[in-house]
Amino acid sequence: MMPESITPSNLLKRDDVYNVSQLNREARTLLEKSFPLLWVEGELSNFSRPASGHWYFTLKDAQAQVRCAMFRARNQALALRPKDGMRVLLRAQISLFEGRGEFQLLVEHMEESGEGALQRAFEALKRKLQAEGLFDSERKRPIPAWPKRVGVITSGSGAAIRDILSTLQRRWPALPICVYPVPVQGAEAAPAIIAALQTAAARATEDVLILARGGGSMEDLWAFNDEAVVRAICACPISVISGVGHEVDFTLADFAADLRAPTPTAAAELVSPQIQEWRPRVRELERRLLQHMQRRLSNHGQMVDMLQQRLLHPGRRIQQMRERVDGLRQRLLLQMMRSLEQKQLLRQRAADGLLRCNPVSRRLPLLRQRLAQQETRLLQQGRQQLGQRRERLHQQLRQLNLVSPLNVIERGYAIVSNAQGKVIQDSRQTRPGQALKVQLARGQLRCRVEESQSSLSFFPEEAE
Repeated sequence: MMPESITPSNLLKRDDVYNVSQLNREARTLLEKSFPLLWVEGELSNFSRPASGHWYFTLKDAQAQVRCAMFRARNQALALRPKDGMRVLLRAQISLFEGRGEFQLLVEHMEESGEGALQRAFEALKRKLQAEGLFDSERKRPIPAWPKRVGVITSGSGAAIRDILSTLQRRWPALPICVYPVPVQGAEAAPAIIAALQTAAARATEDVLILARGGGSMEDLWAFNDEAVVRAICACPISVISGVGHEVDFTLADFAADLRAPTPTAAAELVSPQIQEWRPRVRELERRLLQHMQRRLSNHGQMVDMLQQRLLHPGRRIQQMRERVDGLRQRLLLQMMRSLEQKQLLRQRAADGLLRCNPVSRRLPLLRQRLAQQETRLLQQGRQQLGQRRERLHQQLRQLNLVSPLNVIERGYAIVSNAQGKVIQDSRQTRPGQALKVQLARGQLRCRVEESQSSLSFFPEEAE
C-alpha cells in the first residue's frame, strides 16, 4: 500500500478555511469598525439613479477612484442635484459590497466642494458671533432720515459704485458723497475694508456708510464674512448699511450692519430721500412757513405801533403836561369869570328888587356910601396887614441869613473838613501832614497841615 502524500491542505482544519462570503463579510465588518464617518472630496463619475431611488456613482481624483452608494433614505432630503464632473464633498462610512467583494463608500451627506466647506465655516462663525451679541437688534444704530453726508466703501471701478452714484444722483443730487475705494475680493479685501471703516470713523464727516459690492459666489463674497470685518462694523461709531451681492446672498456683514439692503442700489435708496416725493411737501412747508412769518411780522408790527403810541419822549410828555396845565388854567379863569359875572348879575337883580320893594329906599344911597367907605377901609387894612407880614418875613429871612453858614463863608470864613468829610473844629483834631479840604464861598481848596496850634488868636502878631 502506497503511503498517502502530505500536502498543505491536509494540515488545515476544516474550521480554518473561509469561503468567499465569510471573507467578504469579515472584511466589511473590519472596515466599518476600524473607520468612523469621515469626509472625502473628489469628482463624480458614472452617476446613476435607478428606479429604486438609490444613487450609485464613482468618486475619483487624478490617481484613484472608489465606488459609492447613497441610499434613498439619505438622498431624499438633499437639495443638491449631482451630475458627472461635479466636485463634491461626501460624509461617508467605509464599507465593502459583499456580493462582488468591492470596496465602497456608503454616503450619508453630499455637498458641493469648496462652497460647502465655506458654508460650514460661515455657520460656525455666525453662531459664535451671534452668541457674543454682535447681531442683536438692541446694538444697532438708527439710520438718519436726512443724512448730511454719505460714505461708500466699495470697489472704485465696479458696477456697484456706478449703481450707487447714479441712484443718489437721481434721488437726491445735493447729497455729498465720499467714496472709500477698496478691493472687495481676495486676500487684500478684508484688511482694506477694515482700514476704510477706521478711516471713516476717525474723520467723522459722514452720517452713514454704505458697504457694498456686486453679486458673486460665496468665495467671491468671503471678505464680507471675515470675523475682523464683522467686528470692525460693530465697532464703527457711524451707522452702516450693507448692500452686498444680490437679494439671495447673505453675509455676516449683513447681520452686523445696522441695516441690510438686498442690493447696492437698494442701499443707496435707503439713505437718500426721493426728491420727487418731497418737492410737494417742501412747497407746502414753504407756503406754511411764509404765512406764519407774515402773521408774526404783522402781529409784531401792530405791537410796535402800539408801543410807539404809548411810549412818548420825555420832552413831548412835559409839553403835553404844560399844555394840559395851561388848558386847565384857562378853563379855571373862564369859570371864575363866569361865576363872578353870574353873582354880580344876581346881586344887581337882588339890589334892584330890593330897591323896588324896600320902603326905605331913600336910605339906599347912604348905605351905598357906607359900603364904599367900608370897602375902602377893608382894602387899606388888607394892604397894611400884607405890608406888615411882608416886613416880618424879610426880618426872618435876615435873621436866618445871619446864622447861615453860607453867609459866614461869604464874609471870608471857610469850612475845614478831613478826608472822611468830618468838620474840623479843633486844631487838636489834626496832625502834621494830614490832608484837609477847605470849602470857600466859591470853590474848594485841598491843603496839607504843616503845624497845628491850640491857642486862639485873631491877630497874627499875637499868634507869633
